[in-house]
Amino acid sequence: MTNLEEWFASQKVEEIECLVPDMAGVARGKILPATKFLKGIKSRGLRLPEEIFILTVTGRYVPEPEITDPASMDMYLKPALDGVRRVPWYEEPTAEVICDCYYLDDSPVDLAPRHVLKRVLELYRERGWNPVVAPELEFYLVKVNTDPDYPLEPPVGRSGRQEAGGQAYGIDAANEFDPIVEDIYDYCEVQGIDLDTLSHESGAAQLEINFNHGDPLELADQVFLFKRTVRQAALKHKVYATFMARPHENEPGSSMHLHQSVVDTKTGRNLFSTKTGKDTKLLQNHIAGLQRYLPAVMPCFAPNVNSYRRLVPYSDAPTNVHWARDNRTVSLRVPSSDASNKRVENRVPGADANPYLAIAGSLACGYLGMTEGLKPTSPVEGSAYRYAHSLPQHLAEALTKLNQNKALKQVLGERFVGVFQEVKDYEMEQYRKVISSWEREFLLLNV
Repeated sequence: MTNLEEWFASQKVEEIECLVPDMAGVARGKILPATKFLKGIKSRGLRLPEEIFILTVTGRYVPEPEITDPASMDMYLKPALDGVRRVPWYEEPTAEVICDCYYLDDSPVDLAPRHVLKRVLELYRERGWNPVVAPELEFYLVKVNTDPDYPLEPPVGRSGRQEAGGQAYGIDAANEFDPIVEDIYDYCEVQGIDLDTLSHESGAAQLEINFNHGDPLELADQVFLFKRTVRQAALKHKVYATFMARPHENEPGSSMHLHQSVVDTKTGRNLFSTKTGKDTKLLQNHIAGLQRYLPAVMPCFAPNVNSYRRLVPYSDAPTNVHWARDNRTVSLRVPSSDASNKRVENRVPGADANPYLAIAGSLACGYLGMTEGLKPTSPVEGSAYRYAHSLPQHLAEALTKLNQNKALKQVLGERFVGVFQEVKDYEMEQYRKVISSWEREFLLLNV
């Protein structure tokens, strides 16, 4: 505590943002003076109502939830003090810290997405397994759009022109947005967000950032902070950054691919590869678990109605549960690598997914495959788009599959799954009330 007080003093920090990721991955919490923050840590005085976990992405509370009574539960925040960071985009010195949530009896709040991931990681560690992940996150830069009835447009770059089409891996195309990218890297360096490479993706003004591999909880924290950071860097230049799964009708969607492997806790050896680089039985089990449980865990990978617009054939996104080696048409890709880096890439999650739930869901599938001794199908040769679309095609279908899957509900937590389902059901109810421009265009005078 003394070191933290000294750090606040040395940085002249006067305000603290206590951040809690909700079901959608939105940053909730409170902002308070540094002196009150330090006092609150000692007395469990950093309080929030449990009802933040029944907030929809629209900011509405689920009315009359069946699983939890929002008026009956209070919780206190426990900051991860080793993760206190400077917030680089404020003029006044401000710090941020991600918090875990606990009930007043000191039991963890099982509805919190960060706890769901910790729950899955504990199951691995009980077996002597240590999962490792590396996310790849895509996003679009778009022109400021203040009227949601109008389609999004690419922003004007340094050349003074809008990008007319995608320039996959284009160096000059990526450099169009150098001022924003430089701020992103500067902001991330201040916050200790460990980025690897940047590239231009297939869409107009679409970029991808790769994260270095590491501990799943740390990487989820970094992705959570990174999304907020990118939005702030873009706003500084009067541009929007969006992590919508598919923001443009005629452009590819944005993904959050997850590279995952498992190492032995004691030896640090990659359990997916033999010394000679061949696949192990555990890797095959892990892939098989992903194949079996992907459809049911889809709400964690594709949590919004827009998410399923990305998962269509011939759009750089998967549509079924096949796997292959070095094949980007499948859901599960095993890249060419040496023995120590043997891994599987889950290509299903969208950029709009809550990183805690996406990583938890992906690792949960692999865990079940490993503990149940499942066997995968044969790897696909050629395009997987020639096979049937076996992933859920809309959110309602995905939620039904999750609700019916006992194994996943036990791993993720039955109470969490129940509340998550209620939140998503209410979001769909709100969505169904919206009359789209397509309906006005084709039905207004024709039916």
